[in-house]
Amino acid sequence: MTLLGGRVTCLVCHERESVGNFRFRNRNLVDGLEQFQEYRRIIQDFTTTTLAAIPTDFGRLLYVASLRDLSSGNYDHAGLTAVYSREAVQQALQICHEELFSRILETPLEDQERDLRFCLGQMESSTLSKTVRQWKETQAYCLLAPNGVPGYLRELFCSNVGALLEILAHDAAMRPSAS
Repeated sequence: MTLLGGRVTCLVCHERESVGNFRFRNRNLVDGLEQFQEYRRIIQDFTTTTLAAIPTDFGRLLYVASLRDLSSGNYDHAGLTAVYSREAVQQALQICHEELFSRILETPLEDQERDLRFCLGQMESSTLSKTVRQWKETQAYCLLAPNGVPGYLRELFCSNVGALLEILAHDAAMRPSAS
């Protein structure tokens, strides 16, 4: 940076601007970097203390989606908001939700099927076949997509899970004693 007559010339891009604009732009850059670092700390805290205990990607997605209020789209996690600002927690959980959703979509269907089977089989409230029937009937799994995801990705996810549930239902029908 060089200063010429109240104007600053950036040594990187060689653009000239007023000193005030340069300070404002750099302050925004510093604020953005600090915000990014805070999101990173929250995500690291959340993934190592909470999500790491959940053995499946579908289970982690279910958990993060359960933190979201469907009417407002806001996430609520008392442990994180006790330590970090509410706004930063919202952004960090949204990022986690989007990342988990994307990870599942990028996973081969065969692996998704194993993951979903294990996830649903771990639910304490019923047998795997009952859980599969309930999921097929309600299609509540479509609510697992994060807010703001493009419609075609939401449709792909719902279609994939619907097909996986058909496979799980077929397998359960073939082995009734196992369910």
